[in-house]
Amino acid sequence: MSVRELVVLGTASQVPTRHRNHNGYLLRWDGQGLLFDPGEGTQRQMLRAGVAAHDIDRICVTHFHGDHSLGLAGVIQRINLDQVPHPVTAHYPASGQHFFERLRYATAYRETVRLTEAPVSADGPLAVTDAYTLEARLLSHPVESYGYRLTEPDGRRILPERLAAHGIKGPDVGRIQRDGVLDGVTLDQVSEVRRGQRFAFVMDTRLCDGVHALAEGADLLVIESTFLDEDVRLATDHGHLTAGQAAAVARDAGVRHLVLTHFSQRYSDPAEFERQARAAGFDGELSIAQDLMRVPVPKR
Repeated sequence: MSVRELVVLGTASQVPTRHRNHNGYLLRWDGQGLLFDPGEGTQRQMLRAGVAAHDIDRICVTHFHGDHSLGLAGVIQRINLDQVPHPVTAHYPASGQHFFERLRYATAYRETVRLTEAPVSADGPLAVTDAYTLEARLLSHPVESYGYRLTEPDGRRILPERLAAHGIKGPDVGRIQRDGVLDGVTLDQVSEVRRGQRFAFVMDTRLCDGVHALAEGADLLVIESTFLDEDVRLATDHGHLTAGQAAAVARDAGVRHLVLTHFSQRYSDPAEFERQARAAGFDGELSIAQDLMRVPVPKR
């Protein structure tokens, strides 16, 4: 059975707290696993969440600040220790190549897995598979930072009433899906386009074109909201978003499920992030991320 869900491993910004680990997010997409921003402690959070090294096919790092990347060393070594049987690809800003190399070879270990380095240096597609296209967009932060977007190819939804109108049933349903035409009836006549699911991951950034491009039409948007709206000046100065800004992006982009995360330790009431997001006019499904929570990708 295919599974599409976000497993939240950590939600803190800058420093962990008693209740929030450094960042870490695993997207399960059918049989693939994409690990985003493994901060310090990610390996232990994986254990607590029931995520194995074998579940990781890609690692996507937005930028090289410690709360988003210090867990790389442990994760990479665990992938090799467990002798993951498939190759793993790592995406990260090309400008941080030296940081990636330092983390990859932070200590001695035996390399048993083929880890492909695929640094990001410009907007555009990073990988195209049968299941999805992965692309990156430049964000606005004091160090180079990229957000990621995963898009499923569009498919078709068979409409039973149209099949019945054309007298198509039984094995003929499979034939018209496979061949595109049956006795002069085309697939277009008995089906409609089913838009592919879209997932977006936006971490440390000010408002910029990249944020809006990543969020556009997303079924599930994971986005930082480090600050509350009253601290918008701090947010801008440090290259971050507020809860209201993130929610306004989601509102304007038509996001179906918004996940706010990456919270500053200065705030003690997570419910305030939800109140400000609603005040900004976002009326879709909303989650305030907590460590170890699971969020399904909304179905089409």
